[in-house]
Amino acid sequence: MLVALQRFELRVRDSHSLKQKRHVVKALNAALRQRFNVSVSEVDHQDLWQRATIAVAAVSGREFQLRRVAAEIERFVDTWPAVEVLEVEVTVHAPED
Repeated sequence: MLVALQRFELRVRDSHSLKQKRHVVKALNAALRQRFNVSVSEVDHQDLWQRATIAVAAVSGREFQLRRVAAEIERFVDTWPAVEVLEVEVTVHAPED
């Protein structure tokens, strides 16, 4: 079993309050969950109204599948109209037995 973790540093476009930011981040997280069947959470910058950091986790038995899904997720987030991707980090982990 392998686990892929992706971290996205995002700038939320045209956000003028935490309420607007939360709306954008919740919609993105829900779309990622629905489309890719992954776990998603906002993990940093919860108190800033123009920044967000989200983490995405996926599990598979094969690394190439995880890398393919991670690339699809990155393209999806990159085309999300309300955010600008500032940084992406992808790691694949094999749990210790």
